[in-house]
Amino acid sequence: MPLNETKIGHYRWRVIALLFFATTINYIDRQVLGMLKPVISSEIHITEADYGYIVSAFQAAYAIGLLFVGRIIDKMGTRISYAVSIVVWSLAGCLHAVVRGPFGFGVARFFLGIGESANFPAAIKATAEWFPIKERALATGIFNSGSNVGAVVSPIIVTFLTVQYGWQCAFLVTGSLGFIWLICWLLFYKLPQDSRKLSRAEYAYITQDDKENRVKLDKFGEPEQVKDKINWWELIKERSTIGICLSRFVCDWVWWFFLFWTPDFMEKSYGVNIQQMVLPLIVIYTFSSFGGIAGGYLSSKLINLGHNVSFSRKAALLTCALLVVPVVLIPGINSLWVSIGIISLACFAHQGWASNIYTLVSDYYPNNRVATMTSMAGFTGSIGGVLAASFVGNILQITGSYFVVFLIAGMAYVVAWLCLQLFLPRVAEVKS
Repeated sequence: MPLNETKIGHYRWRVIALLFFATTINYIDRQVLGMLKPVISSEIHITEADYGYIVSAFQAAYAIGLLFVGRIIDKMGTRISYAVSIVVWSLAGCLHAVVRGPFGFGVARFFLGIGESANFPAAIKATAEWFPIKERALATGIFNSGSNVGAVVSPIIVTFLTVQYGWQCAFLVTGSLGFIWLICWLLFYKLPQDSRKLSRAEYAYITQDDKENRVKLDKFGEPEQVKDKINWWELIKERSTIGICLSRFVCDWVWWFFLFWTPDFMEKSYGVNIQQMVLPLIVIYTFSSFGGIAGGYLSSKLINLGHNVSFSRKAALLTCALLVVPVVLIPGINSLWVSIGIISLACFAHQGWASNIYTLVSDYYPNNRVATMTSMAGFTGSIGGVLAASFVGNILQITGSYFVVFLIAGMAYVVAWLCLQLFLPRVAEVKS
């Protein structure tokens, strides 16, 4: 009989609370500039071309950061590297308050992107350190929901501070939130084996998935040899690396499409003004915040029911992929709220997909390579996002319609799932 939660303890969930708040702060800092664009543009005369440059600076830095930050995290450890990253992005967030031109904002956004690029690799690695395989997807879904919470609370915080104290104060206050988190992180976070507050029972529960009990099987059902050290080229050649990176490349852009183009879609298709957009956007982000938890719970439940890890993750991913498909119907729908409902469902499914696709990394790679692989996959997804952004813009300009974009977006996750099905080797069932 497995130990129940009471006997095991729940100290590990405090780690998830820290990761949740870090991700929330991450998205608050990311969203501030977009919300303040009209105010800043009118005050210091930033053109649309300038704003495009500023946004590109963040995206480029984020992609560049993902190239090397995972390797740094794996070498330095989660505690120190996460602390350094939040210091960088918090200082960059505060820096926005003192710059006075497009170049200054571009520099601030660049360093914000560099710092924020470490958030998910570090959080995924921390989850792998503190949770057994059967709970990782659920834990990932919980901390990843912080991204949606950040998107929901940002308008409230930023609007209040800007109205009361000016836009500079909004940057200073939101940027300073990271330093509060930093204190809690340094006081609390240690590896399980170094934590004096962790019970023996919970430590045994966390470390139940020893390396020898979790091996990849080749196409003949034989264990694949796993090296303690591996170089970049060897990592890239692995089937699991190809599958995960290719799937991220195919579908990561869809989330950014919903994030950046939904307001434009509502305005062009339904005549919705800025004030009228607030409620639909809150509905979308609020609903999607539960997707990561639901997706993580589904795969964890399947594992607890006795299914192997590969089946459980892929079943959850397929379920999420199919829930995105209905967006292909949106261009033909006349009701705003029906469209909002379908987009909300798709964003809900994306977050469920994300909680499982992130967890795949810790399923297939030892802890000393988790952050490196998470960064590599994130970089691939970012490249897909950059290319897709240009594609979406050109398609909209040429056709004046969202039909093609929604059609591709609706099928992207199914194609990504097929990539995983084709390339991922099986993972042996975890012994508990």
